[in-house]
Amino acid sequence: MFTNPDTEAIRLMLQQIHTVAVVGLSSNESRPSFRVAKGLQSLGYRIIPVRPMINEVLGEKAWPDLESLPEIPDMVDVFRAAEHVPAIVEICINLGIKRLWLQDGVIHEAAAIRAQQAGIIVVMDRCVWRDCMQLCAQ
Repeated sequence: MFTNPDTEAIRLMLQQIHTVAVVGLSSNESRPSFRVAKGLQSLGYRIIPVRPMINEVLGEKAWPDLESLPEIPDMVDVFRAAEHVPAIVEICINLGIKRLWLQDGVIHEAAAIRAQQAGIIVVMDRCVWRDCMQLCAQ
């Protein structure tokens, strides 16, 4: 059975990361993915948008998929439906990504366990921006 890291482990992880690839980041300002990514930017994180058919979001070049990124991000934050999570996990494993965050409502227990077994730190069904505000605010 999957369990998230405890709050102290999440806090430490959020303090250690600098770049966040946001899979499914929308350029629509009313979408949760946009608001979360903008919030993360305001806290000093570098956002890497991952979404096909857009060129830029929040002043950052967008990439069509994780395999196209010019660098390995410190963390991948997922705003996609749960059925896409197993494929994203496999890509993260293949690329050597060490941290995976599945946003509120993005729940796929088997894929999360698979990622953990591959050595990836996984947080599922939580909001990264809300956790940053609660756990890391100075």
